[in-house]
Amino acid sequence: MTDDLDAALKRALDLALAGGALAVTWPALVAVAAAIKLEDGGSALYVQERVGRFGRPFRLLKFRTMRQRPPESAGLQITVGDDDRVTRLGRLLRRTRLDELPQLLNVLRGEMSVVGPRPEVPRYVALYDDEQRAVLEARPGLTDPATLAFRGEAELLGSSDDPEKTYIEEVMPKKLAMNLDYLQARDVGTDLSLILQTVLALAGDELERSGDES
Repeated sequence: MTDDLDAALKRALDLALAGGALAVTWPALVAVAAAIKLEDGGSALYVQERVGRFGRPFRLLKFRTMRQRPPESAGLQITVGDDDRVTRLGRLLRRTRLDELPQLLNVLRGEMSVVGPRPEVPRYVALYDDEQRAVLEARPGLTDPATLAFRGEAELLGSSDDPEKTYIEEVMPKKLAMNLDYLQARDVGTDLSLILQTVLALAGDELERSGDES
């Protein structure tokens, strides 16, 4: 009964936060979409297959931050260092996490939660062992403990001679372990704390960059 109540509270929190955020930010969403379209004439949205709860695939929505290329030339499914596929506007969107805002629609549709393990692409989920696959029992989220810990992931991978190997053998296992720990102790209070930590971390990172540039 407690688990059912926690699940209902979490879903209610998701709907309230995602619905409220969309109601407040829709003018900014329209402006960002228009800016992406004006930059290179391509689609404003990027849709990618990710693995959701219970291993079910879903279409994750993001603002497009990379130049449009044919699928066969898309390259790695991770972003590495100063990735030349990322557009000028895309760098700003990634830095501020504004590229993730369309996922609020994924939250409203029940495919994602505000807090939960970040959804992975099928290529990497296929490498999970039985213990790691337990993260698939939860709805994936916009933020999680691993997202906070690995905010500098692109730079970390950019310093590697083999970024994908480093991601698979070093980064991914650590992120999965952190999220498994989160799932053992999660509740509404934990989720609210992670949301606040995410907002403060993004604001702190932006202030730090502003200080470095001044």
